[in-house]
Amino acid sequence: MSIVPTHEQLQGFLDLPDDGPVVMLNLLKFKGGGGSDEYGRYSDSAVKMVEERGGRVIWGGRVIWGGRAEHLLIGSDSDGDWDVVALVEYPSKKDFIEMTSSPSYQDAHKHREAGLERTVLLACRAPEGQ
Repeated sequence: MSIVPTHEQLQGFLDLPDDGPVVMLNLLKFKGGGGSDEYGRYSDSAVKMVEERGGRVIWGGRVIWGGRAEHLLIGSDSDGDWDVVALVEYPSKKDFIEMTSSPSYQDAHKHREAGLERTVLLACRAPEGQ
């Protein structure tokens, strides 16, 4: 399983309107033998970048929501078994794209790759009028 978007997934995200905040739902499964520590190195850098753009992250002390995944209630076993679930809010789609395209993010991303066995990243928006 890839931890970076396919061309089609990225294009679908880029095609979305950029008319307000976007919240990324992160499902994270760490590699054994230090994957959590590697991801921690990534998140230390990523949190600073998100907050510099006016976003909010669990690890930065300004909590939207984050926690340990404990039990898969509906779905198959292949859908579950996540170590961490976190919500990260970006002021706009543009802020997310600029951050993930920056050289400092690309440098930090090596720790994300080293730490994650698999992940799901789902872009979410509040319903219209909220």
